[in-house]
Amino acid sequence: MTKTITIAQGNGGAENNELIQKIFYKHFANDILSKSEDAAVIEDGRLAFTTDSFTVSPLFFSGGDIGKLAVCGTCNDLAMMGAKPKYITCSVIIEEGFSTRDLEKIVKSMKNELEINGAIVVSGDTKVVPRGSVDKLFINTTGIGEIEHHNISASALKEGMSILVSRDVGTHGATIFAAREGIELESSLNTDCASLYPQVRALMDANIKIIALRDATRGGVSAVLNEWAQSSDVCIEIKEENIPVQEEVKGICEMLGFEAIDLANEGTFVLAVDKKDELRALDVLQKTHRTSAIIGTVTTLHNGKVLLNSSWGTQRFLDVPTGELLPRIC
Repeated sequence: MTKTITIAQGNGGAENNELIQKIFYKHFANDILSKSEDAAVIEDGRLAFTTDSFTVSPLFFSGGDIGKLAVCGTCNDLAMMGAKPKYITCSVIIEEGFSTRDLEKIVKSMKNELEINGAIVVSGDTKVVPRGSVDKLFINTTGIGEIEHHNISASALKEGMSILVSRDVGTHGATIFAAREGIELESSLNTDCASLYPQVRALMDANIKIIALRDATRGGVSAVLNEWAQSSDVCIEIKEENIPVQEEVKGICEMLGFEAIDLANEGTFVLAVDKKDELRALDVLQKTHRTSAIIGTVTTLHNGKVLLNSSWGTQRFLDVPTGELLPRIC
């Protein structure tokens, strides 16, 4: 590991995992933390608890802003453990000179997203720092949710289970890049940033047995699949042609040499279910996004690995992303 912190260590990929394992897990190790889920399951499985910090640049982008991102990010982590978001804290670090008008716009975005989740802000903190000490505005949100679907776990995958994505992938990462570089697209590309609890609730209402859930944020779908393969000691085989990607996202990826499956998302999740439930689960997901898809299956061909099958009949391992694709993405 490097002697000083690099941007790549915040990417949600291999470098980020190494930093967390060798420094934070080394000193904070306990049975709850070691599960490495999106949210900690506490109080004998009754509650989910999570926290996240947001430093996205720019603060406003097509389809969202840092406020919407902060509430979605934390509430989504709770939803990924089958929990109903209930209580949120909001802490902000504001640079001297920041526009109060922009701050109110951001807070209104947070309020709108809280209403979608049925959650409320119950505590918070505000700090103002001298100009140049922070880039405009950083937000930290912590959330507590009541678990409604138990035993969701990245360690519970078994051979024969199906893997789905809730919608097309990579739009958040592509949208942020376009906003930074001033790229004008013929077709408007928006972030996928959205609250996921309503979709998770719909799966539960349809009596779908959810095995594993994970929102594909930093590191994208690639990072999620690799974490699951390693946690469950299975092989996850993916059909490349089944992965839904918007044409605009494909264009940006071709221009930059990225893969959409590595790009960050803020309103897209990966779902594992029993084979018998895959079509019913797909039907539920497609009521929200027609691009939802079954992308693969769990095998034991190369345990701990993700195998990507191309439409040309070739295969390759899909590794955890390395390096920093896009810093300050969330």
